[in-house]
Amino acid sequence: MSLTEKTLTQVRDLLRNGETSSVALTEAILSRIEAVDSDVKAYVRTTADLALEQARAADARIAAGESGPLLGVPVGIKDLICSDGVETTAGSKILEGFKPPYNAFVTEKLKEAGAVIVGMTNTDEFGMGSSTEYSAYQTTSNPWDLTRVPGGSSGGSAAAVSGNMAYGSLGTDTGGSVRTPASFCNLVGIRPTYGRVSRWGVIAYASSLDQIGAFGKTVQDAAAMLGVVAGHDPRDSTSLQHPVPDYEASLTGDIKGLKIGVPKQYFVDGMNAEVEAAVRASLDVMANLGAEIHEIDLNMAEYALATYYLIATSEASSNLARYDGVRYGPRGTGKDVTETTMRTRAKFGSEVKSRIMLGTFALSSGYYDAYYGKALKARTLIIRDFEKAFEKVDVIATPTSPNTAFKIGDNTTDPLAMYLTDIYTVSLNLSAGCGLSVPCGFDSNNLPIGLQLMGNTLQEETILNAAYAYEQATDWHTKRPSL
Repeated sequence: MSLTEKTLTQVRDLLRNGETSSVALTEAILSRIEAVDSDVKAYVRTTADLALEQARAADARIAAGESGPLLGVPVGIKDLICSDGVETTAGSKILEGFKPPYNAFVTEKLKEAGAVIVGMTNTDEFGMGSSTEYSAYQTTSNPWDLTRVPGGSSGGSAAAVSGNMAYGSLGTDTGGSVRTPASFCNLVGIRPTYGRVSRWGVIAYASSLDQIGAFGKTVQDAAAMLGVVAGHDPRDSTSLQHPVPDYEASLTGDIKGLKIGVPKQYFVDGMNAEVEAAVRASLDVMANLGAEIHEIDLNMAEYALATYYLIATSEASSNLARYDGVRYGPRGTGKDVTETTMRTRAKFGSEVKSRIMLGTFALSSGYYDAYYGKALKARTLIIRDFEKAFEKVDVIATPTSPNTAFKIGDNTTDPLAMYLTDIYTVSLNLSAGCGLSVPCGFDSNNLPIGLQLMGNTLQEETILNAAYAYEQATDWHTKRPSL
């Protein structure tokens, strides 16, 4: 096994034992990026000089006797997460050239922990997409099949880890943008409870839904990433003031008596038969490990997708109003303020424009109560649905996606087909709970399949341990693409 193929925790052990250095790891990752990323296009920009500087600093800290979950480990961050002095564009031409004068909270935490940030990973523009085809800069390919998408919008972060171009990475999950790419790329991807990780310094899409998430090759890798970036931040009014547990220590693998709910509404006609078979087989594995499997009802599930896209687009319309040619990015030129603003906003891509228009319509006078107001009421019912379910079970298990990775270009002309990619993930964002995707099989095209485990608020330890128990009983997570 080459150095880049190893997991985050494996290279961390090598660092602690003095068997390698952060500089050696960073150079290996940068060489891997140079070798394969022209095909994958996981990164929109790399920061080799900064990364090597951080690696040398990490080696000095290790030599001084320090240790930590990410000290000296090369990682990637999504191009929505501000990094001081590094161009951060949210995959959009409207932010081309923008170099934030500060770090996001999570970037601060990574740097304090001694992680080495090797670059900014590709994203659908402003996080609006399920395939990473809507970036203004490039389309990212899935390392398992370069003709297929890696999922989105955090597809660059997933492809970087899956393609052995980072040991871990951060993404954002507004409606499934960490979990779906994890499923498509055979990774573990966790979306923590809303407010568990500060959103300060993260470029906003939909503020009541956005949340930072983490990718790893294993459950322990993802737990290590989450443990570093979680925590309270007074600069984010939605940040939770709860102590951060030791997520890695929670991975006991004991799930005897764990109650797992399986919502019958998530197994419907039109779902890929191989996905359903893999997920049901994974439930049998967990039952053999001592978990109790219960069929449950999530009756509001059929309304989740419509509710999500009304709320998300409405919040996007509000959030993106700040891009007026005065405060950010290249300014369009016009004879007056109106024309200047219009020419500036012409730099938005088609998908972003579409969502802004949908949201503006839903918020407009005469339509607010019929659309946005009704969506808020439906969201409350969805939250109650989950609350009732978690009175009976500890974890909810579903497919992460109804299908495996689709071909690049297949769904770009069919917005509904693209939106349906997120049909099993959006309800969790509406409920503010936590969830993850863990590898659970492959289809006949050798494309990965993911099992989604959802937990109540602040139950990351529970879902991580359930995923860990399953992972240790199978070998799906050990498979690597032949890139």
